Amino acid sequence: MRGILVVACLAALPAPAIAQSLSGSAQGDVSLTIYNNDLALIQDVRQMALPLGRTRQEFPDVSAAIRPETVTLNAGGTGIVEQNFDYDLLTPEKLMDKAVGQTVTVIRTNPATGTETRESALILANNGGTVVRIGDRIEVLERYGARVVFPSLPAGLRARPTLSVTLDTTAPGARPVTLNYLSRGFGWKADYVALFDETAGKIDVQGWITLTNNSGTTFDKAKVLLVAGSVGQENNGYNQTYRPQRAVMPGNSPGTQSANRESLGDFYVYPIAGRTTVANAQQKQVSFLDVAAAPAAKAYHFRNGWLQSQTEAQSADTVLRFSSAREGGLGDALPAGTVRVYMRDARGQPQFIGENTIGHTPMGSSLALKTGEAFDVKVLPVVEKRERIDSGEWERTVRYRVTVNGEPTREVTVDQAREFWRTTMTYKVTNARAVPVTVEVVQSGLDNWWHDARVPSESIKGTQRSADERIWAVPVPANGNTTLTVQFDTRY
Repeated sequence: MRGILVVACLAALPAPAIAQSLSGSAQGDVSLTIYNNDLALIQDVRQMALPLGRTRQEFPDVSAAIRPETVTLNAGGTGIVEQNFDYDLLTPEKLMDKAVGQTVTVIRTNPATGTETRESALILANNGGTVVRIGDRIEVLERYGARVVFPSLPAGLRARPTLSVTLDTTAPGARPVTLNYLSRGFGWKADYVALFDETAGKIDVQGWITLTNNSGTTFDKAKVLLVAGSVGQENNGYNQTYRPQRAVMPGNSPGTQSANRESLGDFYVYPIAGRTTVANAQQKQVSFLDVAAAPAAKAYHFRNGWLQSQTEAQSADTVLRFSSAREGGLGDALPAGTVRVYMRDARGQPQFIGENTIGHTPMGSSLALKTGEAFDVKVLPVVEKRERIDSGEWERTVRYRVTVNGEPTREVTVDQAREFWRTTMTYKVTNARAVPVTVEVVQSGLDNWWHDARVPSESIKGTQRSADERIWAVPVPANGNTTLTVQFDTRY
């Protein structure tokens, strides 16, 4: 019902109200600084003539998602006494709600003759339907067949989001008035399109910034800066600092090079060239990175959990490796986003092969992104044997240095028999490709907080990546297989 009534309601408003709702924006020279996490700083410089003393000034066309407590105003010789954000915007529902208790005109059209009839009606309620009194009868307005004409716009109902400010001016006259405030409803992210040439070992990368405006307000011809990084915010007294754990892929390491970009504190700034209109409910894309023929390589990776034994071979992960370094890389700091990877098929057409996300990445970083799972490269991990180790093979006694009440330090030896386990694992790696490959096999779960796991035997020399993980580079011939055998001594 309410959606039908709006046409008549707006059509019946007085001319000044219609002119206000359809006029251009009241904004001045607008600058937007947009952050990643649903936040923007808006600076709006408007030319205004301010009279002497206390006056009420209105600033229409502010963001509908404004945070009023963040407003600052600089007008020179003027101070803020009071401010109000009028967020009761003009909609058919709000218009009818505000009109409860008022007299309106109900117009009905006879569908057979086209004749219009007009009656005065007192609006009694608007709750799931509009109830009116017409003469000595009570009616519920029908969804079709009636329109309502309002004599005026109800007080406090705005066609546009408006900030009302009471100012105390000591030096009257025309001057620029700068309005600054934070607003929700904004955000941006980076997207990367990567074309990988495996034969040449090269990658072309195009970076796009996608910014969104869901603030309820359009900002015309604005200067726009995008800040890469998450600025701290308080939410009901709790600092939102939770960071989800990301899967760690061998080959990822942070860089130490400074990018040739404007910075803001510990954040990088990505300005959009020229002025642009950031329309409400719109996504806008701008290119910020275009690199051709940067070095890149493909790798295979398989990570096995502790004591995980499979009856069927599992696909190895396909990994794309490249760098953001100045030399031999993309040569830039990379804001967080999604990297979508393409390769050309036999006909030369780019085809999508996978995607993954990156966090905010300093220049000089090494990146390893999983793009999918290999069809022809498989790993079969098997727990071949588990046996107890006599504590004498590991640790029979523990010695402590003890000092009591300032007496000389003495050594105490304690018999401490413990139980340990020797686990024999095999990892059969098969390769159905016509070229040899190397697969990184990682065994995790070694540590479990004890910090004393040992590897007494391994058929291929491995590297201890951390207390919890050991990694082996397993070479596999074309159309062949390689079996890695490892023994682990652990407390569990």
